[in-house]
Amino acid sequence: MKRVAIQGVSGAFHEIAARQFFHDEDIEIVPCVTFKDIFKNMEKEPAIIGCMAIENTIAGSLLPNHDLLKNSHYPIIGEYKLRISHTLAALPGQKLEDINEVHSHPIALMQCDEFLEKYPYMKAVESDDTALSAQDIAEKHIVGRAAICSKLAAEHYGLEIIADEIETNKRNFTRFLIFANPILAKELIENVKVNKSSVVFTLPHEEGSLAQILAILSFYKLNLTKIQSLPIIGREFEYQFYINLTFDNYERYRQALDAVRPLLKDFQLLGEYREAKLPQ
Repeated sequence: MKRVAIQGVSGAFHEIAARQFFHDEDIEIVPCVTFKDIFKNMEKEPAIIGCMAIENTIAGSLLPNHDLLKNSHYPIIGEYKLRISHTLAALPGQKLEDINEVHSHPIALMQCDEFLEKYPYMKAVESDDTALSAQDIAEKHIVGRAAICSKLAAEHYGLEIIADEIETNKRNFTRFLIFANPILAKELIENVKVNKSSVVFTLPHEEGSLAQILAILSFYKLNLTKIQSLPIIGREFEYQFYINLTFDNYERYRQALDAVRPLLKDFQLLGEYREAKLPQ
């Protein structure tokens, strides 16, 4: 049985993403308090696979997670795009008018701001995790408090859903990356027809250096689906660039990498994998 480390407790959106990515397999979830703890668990047990959110269509990129992945040297083996649907859950028998506090992760609270504005008597309280907020209510039997969490978390902790699909934007998706230690990653990706890659690099501090790279990628007909710049600590006004590329011709894609590498500094291939489609 595969063991998959996630940030959060049972019922977290990370668990939903992991189980849906490995939809045809029975997996064991390894809960972690922080994203850093995912990598600590993987270092202790090389057979553990990581699952980590990297980007949300509303909140944007989880910038620290880019560096965590880069510094780990664990190759990306896949991705999963999950529609995020939030519920308001509380102890059984409670109604909307009984709730005076709503606990959840700050991003989840932000994603449900229009719903919360309708009930000004409900105080929004930030917590570390959506599912952890549900767990806390159930274990401490807290009356008058609700959690914004997934349906899975509500069911897992025996809470009652008193409002469903409360997110403001129904086109709310989070992209999760799946990664593993290099030996295991090679096995897991062996029979996969890859069509996407993630790379990171720095550029010489020269005029037009990024435009030159983009022109070469365009010449080789690669599709640039994301570009993210992050400052380099200790090197003022210098940046590293995280790029996602999709391609339909693997050979041409590798030729493109060979063409741009002499122009780059600190190039690192983060992984080659199969692009995930958005759910219907």
